[in-house]
Amino acid sequence: MAKAKSLETAFEELDALMARLEDRDLPLEEAFRLYQEGTKLVAYCSSAIDKVEKKIIEIHGDDHEE
Repeated sequence: MAKAKSLETAFEELDALMARLEDRDLPLEEAFRLYQEGTKLVAYCSSAIDKVEKKIIEIHGDDHEE
């Protein structure tokens, strides 16, 4: 199984995709492929951020229980 990418790496990939999508000479098919790839990266980032938020809530909740 492939190692999960870091959130930072995913953001870097998104930045690169955005830069490529800004090219007005980009063929429509390629733009659509990049858009699809970008939506997958956004979903990955959102999920990763949600996991971190849940961990923070757990830690914060544990602090209040002591």
